[in-house]
Amino acid sequence: MTTQKSLQIDEASPWSGQRMDRVVQSLCGKSRKEVFGLFDHRCVLVNGAICSHPGRLAAIGDRVDLSYDAGQRYHPLPAPARNPGFDIVFEDRYLLVVNKPAALLTVPTQRGEEHTLLAKVSQYVRHSAQHKARQAYTCHRLDRGVSGLLVLAKSAEISQKMRDQFAMSKPERQYVALVAGHVGKRQGTFKSLLATDKNLNRFTTSDAEIGQLAITHFRVKEHVADATLVEVWLETGRRNQIRVHFAEAGHPVLGDPRYRPAEAAHPSWPYKRLALHARLLGFVHPVTGQALRFESPMPAEIDRFLAGAGRPQKSPESRKEPTRRTKRKR
Repeated sequence: MTTQKSLQIDEASPWSGQRMDRVVQSLCGKSRKEVFGLFDHRCVLVNGAICSHPGRLAAIGDRVDLSYDAGQRYHPLPAPARNPGFDIVFEDRYLLVVNKPAALLTVPTQRGEEHTLLAKVSQYVRHSAQHKARQAYTCHRLDRGVSGLLVLAKSAEISQKMRDQFAMSKPERQYVALVAGHVGKRQGTFKSLLATDKNLNRFTTSDAEIGQLAITHFRVKEHVADATLVEVWLETGRRNQIRVHFAEAGHPVLGDPRYRPAEAAHPSWPYKRLALHARLLGFVHPVTGQALRFESPMPAEIDRFLAGAGRPQKSPESRKEPTRRTKRKR
């Protein structure tokens, strides 16, 4: 017997901003594993279109329709081994949203590296039976050492439309980061002009002729052993912007080899990556006009740091240094 359930996301709905898999689970009461199976078996519609992406975030105005056989078990389909090196979060005929691993460059540098995210995604779309794009095109970038959500286009035209959105600061971009020391303010904004030196390092300048306006908003989530977990929102998207602003404030991102590396070193952060992750990405689809939002899970390295760093510490209002604990050897 076919079971059908529907949900309209309005302003009063508690599901606005929640992942679609959680919305679907609230409708059917099935296990997380079977919920993923419902997506794989095309049982979930959002605004009349099949939704195959459990990580998509529900938005006000969305209508979620669920249709399934109550007597059937919906097992997730095996994940295809066709895109090594990145995870697809969303895909249609025009663009892809992917999770970039920290070790991977987005695009080649002047050295001409071949193993980049752009190269891997281009190879994937060339061999995709569903779409006949010949290559992928970048819309924005993440630094090497930074993980998280990126959108890439399947044509130069769509890429330019997305770049125009980023140039006008329309997309929603939220990051999480572990920075050195205890940030005193609960929230704040960095605003400066960023310039580039001959070694490609970024720095704040007062010279408007060489500097680009960079605005970074942040909120402290919690203090942990000699570090602070922060949420960061970008109003502009300059290269190295988050790293430079926090480093110049005396709180470099943990693991940063470029900006105040001595202070960015932490005994509980042995990883060869930055403690910086692009957690949330929202934008307007350049063709359909639909508002899309996606969320990426916290990286395992940050989770491990938080679990083992003696959380929580003193509140942001307290300026008294906590007693240092002897760290256990690993």
